[in-house]
Amino acid sequence: MTTYRYTVAELRGQLRQLVLSGAAIALGVAFLIASVSGSRALVDSFSQTAAAEVGPGDVQVTGSVARGGLAAATADRARQVAGVAAVGLRLTGRGGLLTAQGQPLGDATAVTAVAADPALRWQLLRDGRWPGAPDEVLLDTDTARRLDAAPGSDVLLARAGGGTATARLVGTLDGRGAPSLAGRPIVAVPDGAVQRYAAAVTATQLDIRLMPGASLSDSTEALRTTLGSGVEVRSREASVTEATRQSKSLYGVVLIAALSFVLIALAVARMVVANTFSVVLAQRTRQLALLRCIGADKTQIRRLIRRQGLLLGAGASAVGALLGVGLCAVATAVARGVDLGPVRLQLLPSPVTCGLAGLFGVLLTLLAVRGPAKKASAVPPVAALAGPGSGGTAVRLRAAAWPVVLLLSGTASLVLGVVAPPPLSLLAVTLGAICSFFGVLRLSHRLLPAVVVALGAPVRRLGGTAGRLATQQLRLNPARTGATGSALLLGVTVMVGAVTALEITSNSLLPVLSARQPAVFLAAVGGGELPAGALTALGEQRGLTVTPVRSATVAVDGHPTLVAAVDPAGLNSSADGIDRARALTDGAALSGLADGRGSVSITVPGRPDTSLRIEPGRSSLPFTLQSGAVLLVTPSTLERIAPGAAVTTVWVGPTDGTDRLTARRAMDRALAGHPQVQVTDTAAQAHTLRSLLDRMTQITMVLLSFSVAIAGLGVAATLMLSVSERAREIGMLRAIGMSRRQLRRMLTLEALLLSLAAALAGTALGLGYGWAAARSVTSTVGTVGGAPVPLVLAALGLTVLIGLAAAVLPARRVGRMTVVGALQSA
Repeated sequence: MTTYRYTVAELRGQLRQLVLSGAAIALGVAFLIASVSGSRALVDSFSQTAAAEVGPGDVQVTGSVARGGLAAATADRARQVAGVAAVGLRLTGRGGLLTAQGQPLGDATAVTAVAADPALRWQLLRDGRWPGAPDEVLLDTDTARRLDAAPGSDVLLARAGGGTATARLVGTLDGRGAPSLAGRPIVAVPDGAVQRYAAAVTATQLDIRLMPGASLSDSTEALRTTLGSGVEVRSREASVTEATRQSKSLYGVVLIAALSFVLIALAVARMVVANTFSVVLAQRTRQLALLRCIGADKTQIRRLIRRQGLLLGAGASAVGALLGVGLCAVATAVARGVDLGPVRLQLLPSPVTCGLAGLFGVLLTLLAVRGPAKKASAVPPVAALAGPGSGGTAVRLRAAAWPVVLLLSGTASLVLGVVAPPPLSLLAVTLGAICSFFGVLRLSHRLLPAVVVALGAPVRRLGGTAGRLATQQLRLNPARTGATGSALLLGVTVMVGAVTALEITSNSLLPVLSARQPAVFLAAVGGGELPAGALTALGEQRGLTVTPVRSATVAVDGHPTLVAAVDPAGLNSSADGIDRARALTDGAALSGLADGRGSVSITVPGRPDTSLRIEPGRSSLPFTLQSGAVLLVTPSTLERIAPGAAVTTVWVGPTDGTDRLTARRAMDRALAGHPQVQVTDTAAQAHTLRSLLDRMTQITMVLLSFSVAIAGLGVAATLMLSVSERAREIGMLRAIGMSRRQLRRMLTLEALLLSLAAALAGTALGLGYGWAAARSVTSTVGTVGGAPVPLVLAALGLTVLIGLAAAVLPARRVGRMTVVGALQSA
């Protein structure tokens, strides 16, 4: 009991020195709780959105879309089953939506059916009312905003058989309730009017409402028996479970990604705690030596320090858990005030999450104090009273050799990763970055003081006495400078490395993705035949290169297979594999088949079987000329195996001297009379990828900022401890005429120099690691571009601001010290 009282008393006496380290642990635990809760809430939002699309029906019947979906007779058979009250056939097709000027909207419009039974309507009505007549429609809110249309306005739609029709907009839909149609304009019409406005209509699902009192299990089994084995019959609960199955697997991916940032932050927190305890124990060397002199052995000293770490970790983790719960509660309250469609976010963590996060914080603190405790207990009493020794020559040699080995082996692995092909390159870069960075961390007591000396030249000239003393203090205490700056070094290196890798990868892949398209624009009618008038109109426009693609479904080795043919002379000359397409001869084919067959047999009714020779290797065109096409043949070969094959797709590009915008306007003029033809800009996929990578970069910056903030607490903690340790020195400086303002400036310059040195060293390492990582991914296409300069400068600026903020408390403490009090400090 006396030992425990002594441990608590000692911790209370040092609480002022350890409070910032405790804050680092608390912030790390709160970050852990918020990340786990946020990941769960994100995945729950996907699950809730998927469940909303299942619909309110008691039973759902689905069929294979590849086989044409459900037949209309399926609904008739389902109505005959006992216990079924109502049946709704969910129809979806491709339509065309026009602007007020009669121009195509430019996107493939999804036309969906509104069930006649209100209890089976799965769409989310946002404003207005449900349509009740064939000329009444609903639009999703985004599309209505694009058309500047409101309930009561007229909208233009393309008829499935050609021509246009005017319909009355009676309401708007929340498109977030239909994730399978995300990114496309949505038009909802009564179920009897879908065929009027849409082509390629497919019955994707059968929604069934049961009579009151009907047994769900008995009705489901009766539906399975009646409808046969070609369909899936599920209860709503089972349908929701199936719809959310992928979201549950996504949870692991999202959680691992979030925890990777949390682990970095907690690693920084561990470094802060270890550094703080090392400094505190160094200041208590005489006290620990006295304990050894009165009979305390090494085990007791280690146990004393570990108990203090346990108490600190427990208290800090409890505060961090409360902070994490508070952050999640605030986020939940904010989410409830935001319109999220079908999603109801709940970010409050479970007690298990809070308990595990708190336990992790305690274990992390114990791990952090293990090294300082072992070091403090290893010094004999007499040597401790005389001051710590530096160890023997063998110890110093081993301590110097191990970082050098790590650095050299890591550098060699990085070089191997840069020159080796994937996937070996990424593995080598990862191992090399880890090994070399650990080597740099072990040598930080030499690296960071050297950077400080280089940066200190202008500080000494401009900062006067305060600048000279600040530079001297960091230079004369290399171990403390290295230990304190290593936390910032870790945070900045990871941040700059991540954003650099993402930026260079984006700059390297996007031009390749855009340049290797078969053409700039794609025009099609949902897989159907392209109107001859549309093809003629496109050919009459100046400034356009029009390349039609013909396709037909034939029996290849007894299996229905889509075969396409095109004149490759009109396609993008930089497309991957275009030379092989141009060298294709009659009787040969480029194949997307993966079984490596040398030839295939094509059966045409009424004709002898035709054998096609498969060119070695798979077709490497990045985007198929026709959606679903498996074989690419010459036009003459296609004419032989499928005479009169229809034009189903047209690739259009601007001629030399014509820009993209001019070409698009020419296409709009040519297709003004054919609204059913949809035009796709192939640059949209590159734009989507760019937006995704930009969002990843921004999220990475925000999440890694926590690590840098925690490292800033370490700088503040070290400066606070240095103020106590240098109390006599500060008193003497005050006695010889140095003002409080100069002392505050000296501490501020110390924090600034230390932060800037760590930031510059971390930036240099991050740029190298980021480039090597991007090179390992993009080596096959060529690595171009460099780091995002604004983001790197932002990271540097953030680090400097955190360093300045870390000097606020130490500077205030120095300002409150009196000359007599400082000189009397032990």
